[in-house]
Amino acid sequence: MQAAPDAYRTARGDWLRRERRRRLVLAALIAVVFTLATLIGLWVLNQTPTHPGVIFSGTGGSHALGDTALDHIKSHRFT
Repeated sequence: MQAAPDAYRTARGDWLRRERRRRLVLAALIAVVFTLATLIGLWVLNQTPTHPGVIFSGTGGSHALGDTALDHIKSHRFT
């Protein structure tokens, strides 16, 4: 029994088509994952509170941002 003369060419063509499709699907999947990760990251960064945090408000006890470390030490010095 002899193989068809173009059997190798047909098998190689089929393999190349499958390989091309596999690469296309993989590239599309990578693009979708990258796009989703970017959109989720931007959404998370956009979820900041509308009011400033306590650190930047300048209110509070001796630990407020306006006090220097030296003022803090002086106010808690043991005498």
